[in-house]
Amino acid sequence: MYSHLAIDYLFVFSVIIIWFMLAYQFILFLLGYLYGFRSERQRLALERDAVPLPAISLMIPAHNEGIVITHTLEALLRLNYPKDLLEILVVNDGSTDDTAEQVEVIALRDPRVRLFNVPKEFAARGKSAALNRGLLHCKHDIIGIYDADNLPEPDAVLLLAQQLVANPQLGAVIGKFRCVNKRKNLLTRFINLESLAFQWIVQAGRWRLLRMSTLPGTNYLIRRSLLEELGGWDEQALTEDAEMSIRIYQAGYLVKFIPYAVTWEQEPETLRVWFRQRVRWARGNNYVLEKYITQVFRIKPRAVGLELFYSMSVYYIFFVAILLSDLLFITAWLGLVSIRVPGPYKEVWTFAYLLFILEIVIALSREKEDSPLNIFLIAASYFTYCQLWIFVVLKAAYDDFIRRREHLWVKTERFRVTEP
Repeated sequence: MYSHLAIDYLFVFSVIIIWFMLAYQFILFLLGYLYGFRSERQRLALERDAVPLPAISLMIPAHNEGIVITHTLEALLRLNYPKDLLEILVVNDGSTDDTAEQVEVIALRDPRVRLFNVPKEFAARGKSAALNRGLLHCKHDIIGIYDADNLPEPDAVLLLAQQLVANPQLGAVIGKFRCVNKRKNLLTRFINLESLAFQWIVQAGRWRLLRMSTLPGTNYLIRRSLLEELGGWDEQALTEDAEMSIRIYQAGYLVKFIPYAVTWEQEPETLRVWFRQRVRWARGNNYVLEKYITQVFRIKPRAVGLELFYSMSVYYIFFVAILLSDLLFITAWLGLVSIRVPGPYKEVWTFAYLLFILEIVIALSREKEDSPLNIFLIAASYFTYCQLWIFVVLKAAYDDFIRRREHLWVKTERFRVTEP
């Protein structure tokens, strides 16, 4: 059995990283859980105050979305929002299917729906470019973004608008997204658990701790004046939401998480589609990290800048923690190496694993998703689903730092699904 001081150091380093992440996540988990109760009280208060509602332009960037666009528009037309204060602009970004024709049919029936065809010479350059083109054709001062597969609940936009109007410090407000096809297969069940845990632990917890959250790609409202001040979306960013979030905080505004404003969206149903989507996310995060690594520390308050840096680096922090933990666990279990650092490390590892399960189970209880099956899947996810992120991070790092591949937008494949 091989032993070396370097192995001992790696072991201690991995324990520190894993427990730092667990401890910080535990703080966010507690605060996020409590924020759920506070957010409901805020919701009731805004309903009593009857705040005036702003006129809103909802934008839907659409590239070959014929399979889903009609369902999304029908859901948006059912929104509980004054008809004279709402327009829905579909930005047809070089579609080669029947997306435009389907939108035109609905636009003839309801004047709130408009179609803007991006000129061919500017089409199919990614979501950010489509949004920037569409912004020029929006009529109103509040801009809402929905992906073409979304099915927002009737009150989603109303609840977001109430929060944005009530607090001038807010540059944007974001809702919660749910997985409409969560029961399709094992992969979608894992994604559903991941997305709910992220929103109730990270988004809700960070808002309660630091008054900070980050834009998702959908189900959010943002002030047009702020967009114009910031120069629109960065067309080089594969994750335009993460990049825009940093600039919002640099400008002195806040992004607030509103957990009761809900939209339902599709998630990848095959591992191939999931992997391509996640690699795009990781590569987008690499771009944001390179662009802002020295700037975030100047954001006030400092704690927000540090949290933004942590959120940009989390792919690699998580990657290192998982990889070192796996390597040391497997090699020690096989008897290939000996760790000479004294301590009850098996008990520590077991406690960390149980804490991981407990946090997610309690977070899921807010959505009544803490079923016996989901608890079993959470326990299994560490050894299965979480390990897939190793390959995602490696592929993204290889594409960006070794091959230096161009950042090309890769559209997530859609599927036919029923409404929730």
